[in-house]
Amino acid sequence: MRKTFCFSLILFSLLISSCSTRTRPATLQIVSVYSTFAAEPWLSELYDCAGRQNSFILSRVDDSSSADIVLRIGEPKVLTSSGYQIDSEDILIVTYRQSPVQNLTLGEARALFMGQGDPSVQVWVYASGEDVQEVFDQFVMEGRIVTSSARVTVTPQQMSDTLVNKSNAVGILPRHWKVGDTREVFTVATVPVLVITKEKPQGMIKELIACLQK
Repeated sequence: MRKTFCFSLILFSLLISSCSTRTRPATLQIVSVYSTFAAEPWLSELYDCAGRQNSFILSRVDDSSSADIVLRIGEPKVLTSSGYQIDSEDILIVTYRQSPVQNLTLGEARALFMGQGDPSVQVWVYASGEDVQEVFDQFVMEGRIVTSSARVTVTPQQMSDTLVNKSNAVGILPRHWKVGDTREVFTVATVPVLVITKEKPQGMIKELIACLQK
């Protein structure tokens, strides 16, 4: 009788232990992600890659310095960490389709944004420090200053909306953001789309980057 009781107790303990093991929730690691406005089209691919894994989740943050992964267009002026190309993007000068501005040379594009072109044309740029603006300044302005009369927008979406709705506007757009009744008049540059990490990627971050590069 005692042996039967002991055996039943051991069996009950094993069943409890087995159930606890199966029902214990897995611990998910959080990978923080920062994206510039221009690089947002690649966020969907990043989330798709993350969806194939079950060991972590992505969390967007507003501070690039605190992010495990940074998505941006073009190389930063100073790259102090690891950068990996996942795609490329054309940066364009774009106008409303019926704009009097025709195809531009580099010199004409530079003069226009310095305020030396047609005075009826309204030029639009981004805030200083935005990745698209850095590309434009590097390849078009080459150290020169954009006219003080230039209008400033924050995001490519705002720039796109402006160019669609203002017939005298000329602005800068990544190709992924060019939509609606607009026309490209100059190709500024083709630049890499980068994933930047604080340190050499390992584990799940390495897997994410490999997925994005396929």
